[in-house]
Amino acid sequence: MTDDNKIKVGIVGIGPVGMILAVKLVEAGCEVALCDKDEFKLKKIREEGIVLQNVYTSVTRFDRVYDSVNDMSHMDLDYLVFALKSYHTPSAVREAEILKSEKLTVIAAQNGIEVEELLIPTFGESKTLRMIINYAGNMVSPNTVRVSFFTPPNYLGSVDDNRTKQSQLFSDKLNSIGFTTENVDSFQLVKRAWEKTILNASLSALCGVGRLTMAEAMADADTCELVEQIINEGIEVAEKEKIRFPDDFLRKCLRYLKAGGDHFPSLAVDIINNRKTEIDYFNGKIVEYGKKHYVKTSLNLAFTNMVKAMTNKNVISRMPGVTGEMNKKIINKGIVDKNKSNLFYKESNCFLGIDLGSAYTKFSVIDETGTPLFRYILQTVNKDRQAMKSVIQAINSFFNIKYSCATGYGRKHFTDTDIIKTEINCAAAGASEYFSGAKNIIDIGGEDIKVIQCDNENHVANFYMNDKCAAGTGAFLSEISERAGINDGDMSSLAAHSEYDKELNSFCAVFAKTEIMNWVFDGMPTSDIARGIYISIANKVAKMKMAHNLPIYMIGGVIAYHPFLSNILSVKFGREIKIIDQPQFIVSYGAATIARQNWAPIPQFAKQIRV
Repeated sequence: MTDDNKIKVGIVGIGPVGMILAVKLVEAGCEVALCDKDEFKLKKIREEGIVLQNVYTSVTRFDRVYDSVNDMSHMDLDYLVFALKSYHTPSAVREAEILKSEKLTVIAAQNGIEVEELLIPTFGESKTLRMIINYAGNMVSPNTVRVSFFTPPNYLGSVDDNRTKQSQLFSDKLNSIGFTTENVDSFQLVKRAWEKTILNASLSALCGVGRLTMAEAMADADTCELVEQIINEGIEVAEKEKIRFPDDFLRKCLRYLKAGGDHFPSLAVDIINNRKTEIDYFNGKIVEYGKKHYVKTSLNLAFTNMVKAMTNKNVISRMPGVTGEMNKKIINKGIVDKNKSNLFYKESNCFLGIDLGSAYTKFSVIDETGTPLFRYILQTVNKDRQAMKSVIQAINSFFNIKYSCATGYGRKHFTDTDIIKTEINCAAAGASEYFSGAKNIIDIGGEDIKVIQCDNENHVANFYMNDKCAAGTGAFLSEISERAGINDGDMSSLAAHSEYDKELNSFCAVFAKTEIMNWVFDGMPTSDIARGIYISIANKVAKMKMAHNLPIYMIGGVIAYHPFLSNILSVKFGREIKIIDQPQFIVSYGAATIARQNWAPIPQFAKQIRV
């Protein structure tokens, strides 16, 4: 630690658990850095801090708020806390591997059985702590948590007792400000994990299915009887694992649950919002261990399967009314192979890439082999948020989406995907799936021109963009062709019949429109005007840096509708320029590819539980 004993803590995942813990650590005198992928949430926290309400009332400012774990690398952290959903943890762990050091201790601040196993393969058992959370809250706004309850203590321990000093120090810090956290050994840690999971399993799924708060669920005698039976199943399975609870454990569980108050458990919130859930680590683990010991867990099994059925996104054929018909139209329009059965898509692991461009939003779905399954394009400028939601709903209803990635201009304001990446990286990833190795990629988009250079390993070695002016881009092309009275779809065929070799003198849209009108008034053939516009754009692209002796490929919406532009550029560069298949979707396809690369199945039974 530092000489002044100021512990440095990074927290990955800023939901209610992460926010509350972050505030308490700051109160305890720790130096805290935050990391999340939600740019809007990060902006609010940077501007206004984290606000706690109800049980705790405070406003806490943070200087270190990042959208990448890599940004914490300069801090030489003592602790790195993972306070995010289990299904988001594998990709976060891969990103955080760069922070590994001898001093770093990682903490799984997540409820459920065996969630620490998600950290151990990367950081090692000896450096991993587990925190059992006994506080909760619901998000009121992106930077505000209504703290529902804290039923002390929290529990913290080293999973193999190798870092008991680090566990004790972290606990002491929280205890110093009254946030009671008991340091326990590895055997007690396992017991406490089962204890809390049994509590979560008893009510979380039920609240989600019934749309009930904890207080509402526990106020009904029939529901309480159901909860009691779910708890008894968990106790019976735990005892087979040599985990013993006191005789009054059931009574204490019911008392704990009744104290939960007007709170929706996290898993219930996910069910209500039709998001992925962590049911496999709650009721699902009780079922899993029940099967191991031949113990019937009928109610836990029922709720596990019920939650999976409710959040199963492959139900397009059963969605009633207008929504179902809309979904079918979207899928039928975008599906690549209409001969495959619905069952194929439901049983395949699929990955979604969304390219939120300045003019159009493109969607691509691929399978584990990288085969395109679905492509869809939606106009961005219409600002119809419902249209976007309808496409995403249709995709989630038909495909078994395991992981997703957003890119493009609008990516930072889009929170419905697992990760976000720059369009530079996505363009390189998409093009490299078709043509591997060192290459130049020209991407003419709605408002910019990019030249991307990849090395032999398909990594981005360098990239260049045109200046801030939109000259030579899709927007410029649309405005000029419209002024000339030429339809976008006809320009390539018209230009192919011309031998005109003059370009526009001006790239300013205002002056270029005037010049185009002069061409029209002078009686210039439409084919010559089309070719002249293309020559102007080609000259703009030709001025950008291009790696010599490397193949050149073109992608983007402009080349999709104006393929003759590649012929003119081939003459400019003195070599063949290839247009990649479905060029308008290459960036969204690359985003889907990156989603596939970042996804890892959550281990269902990584190792035997320690007793």
